[in-house]
Amino acid sequence: MATIEGVRDGAVITTCGSYFRGTAPQWYPTDESLQTPDVVGDYLARGWMPKTGFVTKDTPIVAFGSCFASNVSNYLSKRGYSVISHGESAAYVTKMGDGMVHTHAILQQFRWAWTNEQPEVALWHGYKAERFGYDEEARLATKALFDRADLFIITLGLSEVWYDEVTGEVFWRAPPREVFDPSRHKFRLSRSDETKRNLAEIWALIRRFRPNAKVVLTISPIPLTATFRDVGCISANAVSKAILRGAVDEFYEDAEGKGSTLFYFPSYDMVMYGFDNQWTADRRHVYGHVLDFNMKVFEHYYCIPGLSKARLHASYRKARLLDLSIGRNGHAAVAKADPEVLAAQLAERRRLVARRRRSPRYIAALLMNRFRRRFKF
Repeated sequence: MATIEGVRDGAVITTCGSYFRGTAPQWYPTDESLQTPDVVGDYLARGWMPKTGFVTKDTPIVAFGSCFASNVSNYLSKRGYSVISHGESAAYVTKMGDGMVHTHAILQQFRWAWTNEQPEVALWHGYKAERFGYDEEARLATKALFDRADLFIITLGLSEVWYDEVTGEVFWRAPPREVFDPSRHKFRLSRSDETKRNLAEIWALIRRFRPNAKVVLTISPIPLTATFRDVGCISANAVSKAILRGAVDEFYEDAEGKGSTLFYFPSYDMVMYGFDNQWTADRRHVYGHVLDFNMKVFEHYYCIPGLSKARLHASYRKARLLDLSIGRNGHAAVAKADPEVLAAQLAERRRLVARRRRSPRYIAALLMNRFRRRFKF
């Protein structure tokens, strides 16, 4: 069998040479690859990052979409960046900024804010099924945020949608139980072409109303809680994420401005394939050390002054060590190593000690010990 030689991680490898593999193929990483100092640039972020950072502490940022969007907002806010959608506002992208989980809900906010286009029926409901009306104050607050933003970070979560069959309009989430009407409220999978059309319209609206703003698209790794399809949720989630990842890739490749004003940040890719034990015990939430590394990649490449390469690699190394430890010792390994967990445990111990010292029995025993030491009996 014919073979060819290539280079991976500085070492020569040999593989099947029956087919043409291009002049510079990008090889899939091995476990050893994930130990190399250039793992982030070579395997996790290659081809997607801006040439230079452009996000300063003064850059107005609007970040919303799926539940994973809150991780972006929280991290950047704590680091001192200006996430204007993070805080108090009448805008729904602030109140429900991590609950607009598909491209239809996200597009509705841009249409509503900038063109005053609103659905014909009530489609917007919150975490507890409370209704979010088409209030003019909320619209103007949303418009004010969008009009200020120099960077939009949009996170896509899923492809399953509920819609009103009469109007064809899509709900933010599933219809609330108290208003569900099986004769008109239907479920479907939003396919790739539809997802690309929504992304194209979002991009067109941003270029029309904020022509100098930049956009970063991300995909949440958080899986479905449940599916409305008659298949296992694991399979349904795989399809849902595959639609989003494929649609984003096709849209990005064809879009004007890619790599200069339009970017894809591979949060989904890094979480799914840069780690082996990324999920907490519920298998839906990502461990904090994985999230922290994910956002440090963003800060390294997108932000000014950014994060040094040495600190970025140290973050990945730490996260990988915890990842491997979970594989060997289970979820308890994180509780033993996580600084936040340790700090919380220490605070609880101090609280218990302080509470005990205030108890009458403790005070009485303390006074008795002092009395005995003084009078030596």
